[in-house]
Amino acid sequence: QVQLAESGGGLVQAGGSLRLSCAASGRPFRGYDMGWFRQAPGKDREYVAVIRWSGGGTNYADSVKGRFTISRDNAKNTVYLQMTSLKPEDTAIYYCNFYSTSYGSTYWGQGTQVTVSS
Repeated sequence: QVQLAESGGGLVQAGGSLRLSCAASGRPFRGYDMGWFRQAPGKDREYVAVIRWSGGGTNYADSVKGRFTISRDNAKNTVYLQMTSLKPEDTAIYYCNFYSTSYGSTYWGQGTQVTVSS
């Protein structure tokens, strides 16, 4: 059974940093892109960042560009999100996502809470 386990969330003051991790297990993930999404209270889930399997290219939402860095360790089936210069508006539940258009499958983590105080 596939499981995605996130960790690293917490409470931090504005301007601080956090590093999220998401480790996947249960099947091979070769060929899967890995991403992060977030959902703030009362809002829809929104895209944050993605890192491609092929070439390791990255892409970020404009709201986090220059402050967040996504990376991956394929050997560990793990994706990371380094968050710096955090703002109160970054407060949300953060979800990792592994997906493959080739295999037609997507997997989600259970979410980890990030709270940024002003």
